[in-house]
Amino acid sequence: MQATIRDAQMEAGRCWTEITAFHADRRLKREKWPTRDDLQKLTKGKYKLHSQTVQMICHQLLANVDATTERRRSEPGSRRWLRYPYKEKRFFPLYWPEQAISYTPSKRRLTLPMGRGRKSLVFRLDLDFTPGAVKLVWNEGVELHIVRTDVTAMEPSGTNRATVDLGEIHQAAAVTNTGEALVVSGRGIRSHKRLLTMQLGEISAKRSRCTKGSRRHRRLQKVRQKRSLLSRRRVRDLRHKGTRKIIDFCRDNKVGSLFIGNPHGVRNRDSGRHHNQRMARWEYGVDIDYLEHKSERAGISSFTGDERGTSSRCPECNHRHKPKGRVWTCKKCGFRGHRDVVGGVNMHQNAYSAKVTFPASVTYLRPGPCRHSAAAGAQALNSPAPTPARSSSPGTGHREASQPLAPMLLGSSPPQGATSGGVPAPGLPGRRKTRRHVA
Repeated sequence: MQATIRDAQMEAGRCWTEITAFHADRRLKREKWPTRDDLQKLTKGKYKLHSQTVQMICHQLLANVDATTERRRSEPGSRRWLRYPYKEKRFFPLYWPEQAISYTPSKRRLTLPMGRGRKSLVFRLDLDFTPGAVKLVWNEGVELHIVRTDVTAMEPSGTNRATVDLGEIHQAAAVTNTGEALVVSGRGIRSHKRLLTMQLGEISAKRSRCTKGSRRHRRLQKVRQKRSLLSRRRVRDLRHKGTRKIIDFCRDNKVGSLFIGNPHGVRNRDSGRHHNQRMARWEYGVDIDYLEHKSERAGISSFTGDERGTSSRCPECNHRHKPKGRVWTCKKCGFRGHRDVVGGVNMHQNAYSAKVTFPASVTYLRPGPCRHSAAAGAQALNSPAPTPARSSSPGTGHREASQPLAPMLLGSSPPQGATSGGVPAPGLPGRRKTRRHVA
């Protein structure tokens, strides 16, 4: 089956290359651009694929062309670097529309046709829904993406408004117009990425001493792929859980409209090689996609926009200066508050043209469930209560004042809902530093 899938993806790549070259030739000759019928006539009966799979590849090219045209019209500056599809591809994903596939629940069998005279692909899957369109992709291994058609959006929970300030240290900070705020930590994602960078560096040093193509060189390459996939799965899991907490927070506060700031301008600045590496690996576009998808399912209308200047402006006196650290301190009026929450408060003026009160309290959470210690594990198993959410350590020292839009000072007590951290539990040894070696 792996050989069949590989040959089919190469055949799809050949189809994509031909129709892309045909479309580019029409553009260069200033002729009428090919339509869907023109591409289907060009590709009819020429490839060892299902006919509707070939049609989906043609539709994908036309969708990319339309998206490129729309962006070049809306953003004139993108004409200098944004090009229409032109690259050749050796491999291309396989597509099947809903009417081309068949699923038998009693036999747990998903059948994907490969065309007349060719054996179909059969997968054993236990699905609790009727599958829609199917996509077969290569992501360091074959992945099967199935569309669900039985999912319906929830009813809107309210009419309140909220903004989300995305960050690299804190994954997201959400602020509502009712004075509520939530900060989701992103330090777990940072730690996974830093660990992967160190491991890949160690592997690269070992590979540099090997002969290319040798047995040890190939073994190190497999280790490199294994470590990269493990880190990617962990980071994706944390990103999903973090964005889910933001959407649940919006649902609980009856939010009907959500503004997501786009921090694209921050990553374009040169801030040194260490910070540039962190910015280059900051996947804020993935967070935006996750938030948009989850908000649509939750019945919340979302939109994105520029957030330039929101993190450098005081929410009380509008004084501007470059903040340092995680605590935003105004040099003019003495205001103090969480840096990411300040950005979320100022986004209300950009998105909704309305000034909101600064939250009196901020909730700090980490993505994922709480990890119980070994002593509390047995008690947690017998407890019917759900696993509590993970709250961040009070080491940040943030304490928001009770009165909004007034000079805010930091207190000595931890934020509400936080627990003491940094000290090993009684009867448990402290964490020891260990050095990990990669074979």
